[in-house]
Order: sequence, then structure tokens, then C-alpha cells
Amino acid sequence: METMKVRFYIEGLSNNKKALERAVEEIVKSLKNEDTLKVENIRAEEILENPDDDMLKYSMMVEADLEGSFKDIVKAAMKYAPVVVEVISPAKMEIERKELMKILGEVSLFIGELMKNFGTLAVYPRLDELPEPRIGYSREEIEDLIIDSREILYRFVVEAFGEDQKAIEDVLKKAFDYEGAKINKIVSKVQEEKNGKLRILAAAELISSFETLFQLTGKFAPVAISIMEPEIIDVSAPELQNVLTDLANFVYELIHRPIKKKLVEHDTFKIKLS
Repeated sequence: METMKVRFYIEGLSNNKKALERAVEEIVKSLKNEDTLKVENIRAEEILENPDDDMLKYSMMVEADLEGSFKDIVKAAMKYAPVVVEVISPAKMEIERKELMKILGEVSLFIGELMKNFGTLAVYPRLDELPEPRIGYSREEIEDLIIDSREILYRFVVEAFGEDQKAIEDVLKKAFDYEGAKINKIVSKVQEEKNGKLRILAAAELISSFETLFQLTGKFAPVAISIMEPEIIDVSAPELQNVLTDLANFVYELIHRPIKKKLVEHDTFKIKLS
């Protein structure tokens, strides 16, 4: 696979200036010690102070240029959780179907482990108010979507829990549709029932853009992903940039939930006092 060049903007936040300095030093040290990536132009900006924020009073930004395979850049995006990823080159990239499946599998495993500790990312508005999505596409329609719209046909297996199998399947259909995926097929099977709760595996055959495929992988952490077509996925720099930034933001959102919870509790306490 060809290499790509990106620029990471990694933000550090803390209520302790010395702690933030140490954390940034660790980030810089880790970047310098990367063995699968070429890392250059590491720059740590000055610490900024926000006197109005007594919980996260200090912030600092680290910029770094990284070069490596898409697979290794994806890993780095999840490891460092930059607030922004800028793709410098190439203007477009071709990724083999089998290689993309491996990358998606690693994304699912990594984010799935974070979800066990910090909760789910798949949060939606009232799905019951949305119309029923279309299920099923002709072979001609699928070919047109793949060739003309550069979309991807794949199978996606997710684990879900609830009290009613049909209700769970209906929620998944609307969630996939809400994210922008077209549903060709979907089936579900109860794996276990305990104390009135069902553990269900739902398998869906979906058609979507490259970006939506990564969005769904990040939000649902599927237990299995299989890309059916095309054999080679052609991806533009803006698509790569959006995917990398989204993945980094997913990780950032999950690992900062405990801090956000404290901030909410702190603000609620201040409101009650006032």
C-alpha cells in the first residue's frame, strides 16, 4: 500500500499546568519513538490559560507531520486522538478490499474495547419518528451505486441487547438508514435470553460511501465485517481526512467522558449554589 502524509493537531487539556506539561512531553516522546511511521516537524505550542474555566484551565496544542501507510495512520489517529487531521498527500488513494477489511477489524476492536469502559457512541434522536427505510436493491441498482457513486457493498454483523427481537431489528434498520447506508438485507437471531433480556446478532448487507462505512464501524464496533465489492476502493484526500478526523474524535469523545461528567456535575453544583 502506498504511503500518505498527514498533519496531526493534538490538544492537551488540564486544570494543572505542570501535569499538562508532563503529558505533552510524553506525547512528543511517543511521537519521536514511533517505529512504523516517519514523524517530522513536531511542535508544541505555548500553554494557554483560560481563567474562566476552573476545571480545564490550561490547554496546549501539539502539531506533527506523519508519513506511513493508511493502516498505520489509522492506528496513530486512534492512539493520539488529534482534534484535527489534515491530509497533505496523496490526492487520492487505492485500497485493496482485503486490506480495508483488516483495518476496519482493528478499528472495531480498538473502539469496542473503549466502549466497554465508557459506553456506546451510537446515540440517535427518536428513531420511531423516522419513516421505515427501504430494504432491498436490484443487482443493476447496486452496480450503479458501486460504479457511478463509488459506494461499497459489505456485510456487517453487530451484537445488540434488548427485550424484543423485532424492535431491536427495527432500530438497527433506522440507525443504518440515518447514518446514510442503504440496506439490501437484514436478519437477526437470538443468541441468548437471560432475565427477560435478549442478546441478538444482526447481520446486514449494506451499501454506503467509504466515510459511512467507517462511521458505522466506529459507532457500532461490529463483530464481523466483510467487504463484497469492489475489489479496489478508490478514496480521495477529503474522504481520507474526514475518516481519520472522525475516528480520532470518536476516541477523544470516549476517553474524555469521565472529564465531561465531572464538568457537568461541577456546573450543576454551581447552579444549585447560585
